[in-house]
Amino acid sequence: MTENPAPTFVPATTPGGGSAVPVRVRFCPSPTGTPHVGVIRTALFNWAYARHTGGTFVFRIEDTDAARDSEESYHQMLDAMRWLGLDWDEGVEVGGPHEPYRQSQRMDLYADVVRRLVEGGYAYESFSTPEEIEARHRAAGRDPKLGYDGYDRDLTDEQKAAYRTEGREPVLRIRMPDEDVTFTDLVRGDVTFKVGSVPDFVIVRGNGQPLYTLVNPVDDALMGITHVLRGEDLLSSTPRQVVLYRALLDLGVASVMPAFGHLPYVMGEGNKKLSKRDPESNLFLHRERGFTPEGLVNYLALLGWSISPDNDIFTKEEMVAAFDVADVNPNPARFDLKKAEAINATHLRMLAPEDFRARVVPYLHRDGFLSADTLDALTDAERAVLEQATPLVQERMTLLGEASGMLGFLFVDDERLAVEPEAQAALRPEAAAVLDASIAALEPIDVFTTAVVEDVLRAAIVEGMGIKPRFAFAPLRTAITGRRVSPPLFESMEILGKDSSLVRLRAMRDRLAAD
Repeated sequence: MTENPAPTFVPATTPGGGSAVPVRVRFCPSPTGTPHVGVIRTALFNWAYARHTGGTFVFRIEDTDAARDSEESYHQMLDAMRWLGLDWDEGVEVGGPHEPYRQSQRMDLYADVVRRLVEGGYAYESFSTPEEIEARHRAAGRDPKLGYDGYDRDLTDEQKAAYRTEGREPVLRIRMPDEDVTFTDLVRGDVTFKVGSVPDFVIVRGNGQPLYTLVNPVDDALMGITHVLRGEDLLSSTPRQVVLYRALLDLGVASVMPAFGHLPYVMGEGNKKLSKRDPESNLFLHRERGFTPEGLVNYLALLGWSISPDNDIFTKEEMVAAFDVADVNPNPARFDLKKAEAINATHLRMLAPEDFRARVVPYLHRDGFLSADTLDALTDAERAVLEQATPLVQERMTLLGEASGMLGFLFVDDERLAVEPEAQAALRPEAAAVLDASIAALEPIDVFTTAVVEDVLRAAIVEGMGIKPRFAFAPLRTAITGRRVSPPLFESMEILGKDSSLVRLRAMRDRLAAD
């Protein structure tokens, strides 16, 4: 398996910061655990930059850590990307000119590059143990935690043979230059790592296993990646990548020196970095709660970027039209769940009524209220109720997962309606009398429509009993829906019909009498 990149070096950006070559960006997660919102934010920014520039978005998987990687996590990452609509041009499950796109299947490519790095003098064998390195630092009066000291850089063949006789297997290290390493970060400007601050680093373990420090930049080089947009936590590894890239360019493995852009941390509560242990970090937990892809993409885009100072609501298409990595804010961004929910609520209201109706179905099915998880598979009766009911709640919901609490009462048998204890406990002393008056007022009517029901009940309770409107209908709402908060009461009663409404009012009256 070989690849043939052009050997000519081309910088990825022009002096003014624009792209000198067609943009190629990549998203390359490790398949460990469930997708983290910070990782997905990185995917989103790469995707948006590719789409904005007409470039190519490559999706590959870094799965060389057999102890931590899993197929389940790999498929979860695919699921996350597809759910959010972050399509990719090359990569896993899609293919492309640089296959394979999983690192575990590219070992022969790495072995070839390693051989060339050693032969060219860019990498060398290092036999020193951590204990020996620390001892040398102590003997020289240096901090023992300084890291590797360059001791093995110029070992003779005889010294190497002697170490091998002892049974030692060397790691391979890259020679860092005796000068500062400077690069221009697309987000942070010029960044300099002083000479000596980054020791010669390991690219291959003693057992021959290549490390991230090698395989990540080698894959970027072989795949012609022009812009490396990744998390701020990887900034400290960038001087290593720059130096390795220089070697790869010299060897003709790379044809482009990529531009780097380090995206700001995503912070959680207490301004601490959002960790995998924080519930807010779990992308699928947000989906389970009822975030829409549109709402979540919109909010994730705001974690380090904005479309304009006075507009937080936008579509993916609007983001693509406006996104430039140069506009990303380097300061940490805090994940604010309340703001995320408010943005999602706006996107719910933006949905076409029939689209909104279809999207609540899986949540109502999950919670046991509907017979199927798609609109087309429902019974005619279920679809009819949804068609009447969803317009009542679209403006009131924040998350799709609230559908069960808002609409579930319409799909349960009257005798199985659960009344929330706090709703019943909040009723005023006149609740029983209100229910008696309501039942008496509703029993004679033949036309059970919203307007008629409202007129009859207002006459009986507000006018007849002199109860203020904000208190008058709480007992009815609790009886009909089982909750303190619900869709509009009279419309809900029309959907249920006269018989079910009266059964529920009488059941509530009996419940109060029994207390």
